[in-house]
Amino acid sequence: MSKLPSPISRLLHHRTQGLKKGDPVSLPIMASSTFVLAGDPDGSHFYGRNGNPTIEEVEAEIGILEGGEAVLFPSGMAAIASVFFGYLRPGDTVLVHSDGYYNVRALLDTQFVPIGVKVRTCPTADMITADMTGCRLVMIETPSNPGLAVCDIAKVAERAKAAGALLVADNTTATPIGQQPLDLGADLVVMADTKAMAGHSDVLAGHVASRDSALLKPVRTWRRLAGAIVSPFDAYLLHRGMATLELRLSRANANAMAAAEALRAHPAVSAVNYPGLTNDPSHEVAKRQMRGFGPIVSFTLANRKTAEKFIENNPLIVAATSFGGVHTSAECRIRWGDDVPEGFIRLACGIEPTDDLVSSLTRTLDSLG
Repeated sequence: MSKLPSPISRLLHHRTQGLKKGDPVSLPIMASSTFVLAGDPDGSHFYGRNGNPTIEEVEAEIGILEGGEAVLFPSGMAAIASVFFGYLRPGDTVLVHSDGYYNVRALLDTQFVPIGVKVRTCPTADMITADMTGCRLVMIETPSNPGLAVCDIAKVAERAKAAGALLVADNTTATPIGQQPLDLGADLVVMADTKAMAGHSDVLAGHVASRDSALLKPVRTWRRLAGAIVSPFDAYLLHRGMATLELRLSRANANAMAAAEALRAHPAVSAVNYPGLTNDPSHEVAKRQMRGFGPIVSFTLANRKTAEKFIENNPLIVAATSFGGVHTSAECRIRWGDDVPEGFIRLACGIEPTDDLVSSLTRTLDSLG
């Protein structure tokens, strides 16, 4: 019996297997909010907030990559919000990362703490020993953004299950190509598809995935009632981006590895965080559960002035937030209030030729004096 095609091959040919003579190879954009509905509703399309063929096709493609079922949203934060609003009620307790994406904690603090939801925080590296007693949800982000700490997903999942909590894993940094949290015991995966999944810095999108349809029911209900619907046009852009995800991520990951090694060797750099480095505290865990170590490297220069000068003077760096695009970008994360040193830079590697990128990093560091 022949081996099943890889997820990428199945993604690329998901539509082609069912095409008939004269059908378009490219995914059509079904730009309609309204569909014919004669008589009573019968499960067919009738209104864009309830379903759209283009969006559903892209959800099926994401499901192939995740090895589960996916629900698409107009941003990563909308996907995260759907889980929180779908599951958290007054009196519930949620444990979240203290060193991951800051807007997750901001959402909980502004919308859920006032109604009586209790929030505990824990560094990503310490999630394996965190107190999960009484938790409704446990949320991890691994590697964390921006510090790139890693936790053992399987062990955290085991502890969450023993505590009666659902484990939610933010897999934005690694993507389904680099890591499969559902394989490791996570109940729900959330992602900002804005980043590497779409990959061209031109669309906002996100998704929630699971292998249990029942767990996605509250997520779907919240999306429908809140109206958090991605447009068919943006869904198409995500579809187009995912077709080259593996190729783009392969180059971006290689760039990050080479950049991390070059940065570690330079005297102007006081610290480098990258789970691909053998001396990184997260390396052994990352090596077990990841395929590739991601496109992001974080490192520290003497102070913010030096860090800003580095970003400004490098011709292959775009001074921008976000990551996962084709262009290498960087920013001083202290400007967002992250608990990082003043000269801390998050470098998000793009798909430039590796030698060009590494040379530009080294030359710019040398020029700082």
